[in-house]
Amino acid sequence: MEQRVWTISNILSALRIVLVIPITICLVSEFPYHRYYAAGLVLLAIATDFFDGYLARRFHQVSELGKILDPLADKIAIGFIAIVLVVLGDVPLWYVILVIVRDVLILLGAYSIKRRKGIVPQSNLPGKIAFTLIAAVFFFCTLKIQKLSWLTNGLLWLSVIMMVVSLLFYAQRLFVGRNFHNQ
Repeated sequence: MEQRVWTISNILSALRIVLVIPITICLVSEFPYHRYYAAGLVLLAIATDFFDGYLARRFHQVSELGKILDPLADKIAIGFIAIVLVVLGDVPLWYVILVIVRDVLILLGAYSIKRRKGIVPQSNLPGKIAFTLIAAVFFFCTLKIQKLSWLTNGLLWLSVIMMVVSLLFYAQRLFVGRNFHNQ
């Protein structure tokens, strides 16, 4: 496995963390079309999540750092944006608590696996689907288009289901000790 630090995929993961700053500025500001700029930046953050993994595999640059940085960037970006959206009243507090608790549990489980087995487990497919749905919820909450509230609510509940499913898959890794690699 390639162990370079500054790979394209690791830079994209780091960029996802940095994008939290302009997204937050756009959300809390009151300039024309500020919500659309924020939503565009959210889409850019989502794109970095897709391309970092794709490029790491495509160019054989999967690294231990990348296996940590990618999900950590997801959790930082999602967590911070979620808190801003709660403060603005755009997303329910219970939902954000669920997202953050799930992510903390996953991080603690991954840390435990790393300590016991000496490997960093990769994200699983249900986890990736859950992340994509959470990102979609935050994207539509960022846009704040009332006519699309039915879609936002549907995505919210679908993401709750996938968060539970993915947490069960991660728990299986922790307690059964199998499926450490990407599924």
